Amino acid sequence: MTATALQAPAKYGRPQTHPTNVAQQSWIMVKRNLIHTKRMPEMLSDVTTQPIMFVLLFAFVLGASITNAGGASYREFLLPGIQAQNIVFTAFVVASGITSDIEKGVIDRFRSLPISRSSVLIGRSISSLIHSSIGIVVMALTGLAIGWRIRGSIAEAVLAFVLVLIFGFGIIWFGILVGSVMRSVEAVNGTMFTVLFPITFLANTFAPTEPMSHWLRVIAEWNPVSSLAQAMRELWGNGGPAPESAQLPLHHPVLATLLWSLALTAVFAPFALRAYARRTGG
Repeated sequence: MTATALQAPAKYGRPQTHPTNVAQQSWIMVKRNLIHTKRMPEMLSDVTTQPIMFVLLFAFVLGASITNAGGASYREFLLPGIQAQNIVFTAFVVASGITSDIEKGVIDRFRSLPISRSSVLIGRSISSLIHSSIGIVVMALTGLAIGWRIRGSIAEAVLAFVLVLIFGFGIIWFGILVGSVMRSVEAVNGTMFTVLFPITFLANTFAPTEPMSHWLRVIAEWNPVSSLAQAMRELWGNGGPAPESAQLPLHHPVLATLLWSLALTAVFAPFALRAYARRTGG
């Protein structure tokens, strides 16, 4: 009995481990988050059923009363705006995921592993972008079904989709900050709804800004969401350029969106990393 017990470790030795780099660790975290979504498919409702509902409601309810939509049909005007709103809500997904992991002690388990702390955030960010990309595809297919079309070149169309993801990466840092600061998922939900809904509606997402009062129009047109929506409209050929009376960002929407994305990252990333480290003791 003793000899067998002593020989067991030699026969059934520990599995070999191999060192991994940050990229490999981050990809493992991405797969972990995607598997979690696969096992709970109801988590996809915000990027499957909700996009279809939003597109149909706005297209057939608001669209019935809006006749002037920047030189395009309202449905073509609408799709870029809803795509912009969808990618902004990526911050919501990230914040909820981080807070949930912290609450459940998952982050504490990760801290006990020989992995980079940054891989957890990178993995969460990439998986959230993948999550939101599903919504982008669903919205595009729904839009095609109701009459939306891409009228620009293939290169411009691809650039528009890439621009959405770049902006999503910038807004993710805001989600990381909120997820690291808030103490519960319920608090995250209240905060994100309070912040994100006004941002996505006080813009040119669902209606042109021209009829707004001057001060409100200035705020709306300097809103980063407006630049993103205008950039997609121009790249997809869904309407002409912004009117002369529009604010500067709408006259150069692609460049403005890139600058806004860099600014969001530069402003929120340091605070988000500091808040996450303080919250997790890392």
